[in-house]
Amino acid sequence: MIAKGCYGIALSPLPFLLIFSILSIFNRNFVILAFVAAFIQSFFLYFFRDVKREINNGIISPADGRVLYVKDNEIAIFMSVFDMHVNLAPYDGKIKKMIYRKGKHKPAYGETSKNERMEIYMDTEIGEIAIIQIAGIFARRILPYVGEGQYVKKGEKIGIIKFGSRVELKLPENCKITIRRGDKIKAGETIATQIFINA
Repeated sequence: MIAKGCYGIALSPLPFLLIFSILSIFNRNFVILAFVAAFIQSFFLYFFRDVKREINNGIISPADGRVLYVKDNEIAIFMSVFDMHVNLAPYDGKIKKMIYRKGKHKPAYGETSKNERMEIYMDTEIGEIAIIQIAGIFARRILPYVGEGQYVKKGEKIGIIKFGSRVELKLPENCKITIRRGDKIKAGETIATQIFINA
């Protein structure tokens, strides 16, 4: 399934595939170009896929990828070209604020403080959760599926980074992170639990 909002990009090589395929009927020199266009089209359909994920308990991962770091109550997840790039809400809550920041497109596995980003702040029953979608070296568009004031359920799709690359999550202090640096995770898997303090 192609991710919502990606039809234009996911199918952009298709006209070239059709043209080269027709021309190859009359001239075999276009056969190679038709194969190249078919390969690129297949890659686009794979890259912009929207895979249904099982939603686990607790606070879930908003993205597929590898954990770059866990620091205090912050998590950074790097999404490679082999990961699904649709992002999910990590918990039930209301979208309090969304801030889009223009910026650079440095590699998402390194220093990204000045990269293009979309910051999404959620009010939840366990406190404020921030999801930061960060564009990488190939990313040129962050497409949100949600808006300010909207209530979202855990596991609901909140956006996609087209050709992109990193998601950071900032959790309240009453959360215990259960993953570590280097872990390979999928969107929907549990990455943290709430800490209950006895009165």
